[in-house]
Amino acid sequence: MTSIMWFRRDLRLRDHPALRAAHAEGPVLALFVLDPALWRGAGHARRAWLAASLRALDESTGGRLCIRMGRPESLVPTLAREVGATQVHVSRDYAPYGVRRDRAVVEALPDGVEGVATGSPYAVDPGTVRNGSGDPYKVFTPFSRAWRDHGWDDPQPAPRGIEWVAHDSDKRVAAMLDKALEEAPETMPTPGEDAAWRRFQAFLDDDVADYDEARDDPGADRTSRLSPYLKYGVVHPRQLLAETAGRRSTGATTYETELAWRDFYADVLHHKPASAWEDLNPVKGLRYDDPEDAIEAWKQGRTGFPVVDAGMRQLLHEGWMHNRVRMITASFLTKDLHVWWPVGARHFLDHLVDGDLASNNHGWQWVAGTGTDASPYFRVFNPITQGTKFDPSGDYVRRWVPELRHLEGKAAHQPWDHDDGYDHDYPRRIVDHAEERKRALERYERGR
Repeated sequence: MTSIMWFRRDLRLRDHPALRAAHAEGPVLALFVLDPALWRGAGHARRAWLAASLRALDESTGGRLCIRMGRPESLVPTLAREVGATQVHVSRDYAPYGVRRDRAVVEALPDGVEGVATGSPYAVDPGTVRNGSGDPYKVFTPFSRAWRDHGWDDPQPAPRGIEWVAHDSDKRVAAMLDKALEEAPETMPTPGEDAAWRRFQAFLDDDVADYDEARDDPGADRTSRLSPYLKYGVVHPRQLLAETAGRRSTGATTYETELAWRDFYADVLHHKPASAWEDLNPVKGLRYDDPEDAIEAWKQGRTGFPVVDAGMRQLLHEGWMHNRVRMITASFLTKDLHVWWPVGARHFLDHLVDGDLASNNHGWQWVAGTGTDASPYFRVFNPITQGTKFDPSGDYVRRWVPELRHLEGKAAHQPWDHDDGYDHDYPRRIVDHAEERKRALERYERGR
């Protein structure tokens, strides 16, 4: 009996429960549906990374990945009829859009065709970990303890001897993917499962031991850089956790905690779907601004605050940004420019190659002070002290802001203190941070 394996956020063959379930039934049609709603607003780096990841998956199936573009609730049932499939297999999606999409597809399947969901993109499925009262956790630390106590299955190898069903892809889509790859940034990661494992092994060999201390330095960039692969499920967190399990360093434990954050935010979104684009814990009466010119300066990396501008330029060029700098740039938009966080969250999701709705949007709310955990609204990141603390050499700023490369060391973070600081047309600061911090706190007090 032929089955369809509808790939989404699981572009791999190893440790793939849904693929194993499909293979157990017989021949498998490997399918990816390029959803126009998700492709339309994506930036060039985000499109290129998806295109590269799909090409890598196609190679691993012997060129048998069928890629179509259109509405899944129309395309998937049509393909099921064309190939005589009796089942459509997926990894379960817990995001609000994915839940609605999958429900619509199952309802549209022909009689006699079953939709089967097995596994998910998370180490522990959202909705699984609950407190002693049976309620979902609202704070990360107790969640992370329960998450570790719950544990996860051991990863499984790729199924052997899959009989892939040949079915033509959409030629129009192939041309779109080719164009996306032509526009790929030079710094884009190497796609595919093998490349992901090479990257992870290098991280384990060189950086994981002191990850807890080194991860906050954007200039050194000693993070794992696995987040783009996790975004599309080229690797599964369960696989990474299996590799860190035997390591007793604080760095390895910290890395596992970062994976726990990913599961935590997915759990929060699962229980509170509206928090995708609304405040999880709103501050009633809090007033926001909509300064179009300042928002555009922020997006283009021309605010006059070096570490903010370096991060925003890295985002536009690479489709990626160091996590510490994500917090700094988010704080600047929400606290210095007084802009509601969804404006920034949408911009990030348009460009980030690792942009994940739950992690991105709840991370923004954490910074804005309207989300989970104890990050109060009155916590305001100072972009100057954050820059000098976490990029003390100034290397990160000089890499992304060429107008400041003539300034050595920490001087790159404070061009206004040097006679030649603006000799290469670096923009002046668009706001006074101390004054805007004061205004942010005043607004919070009035709203509260």
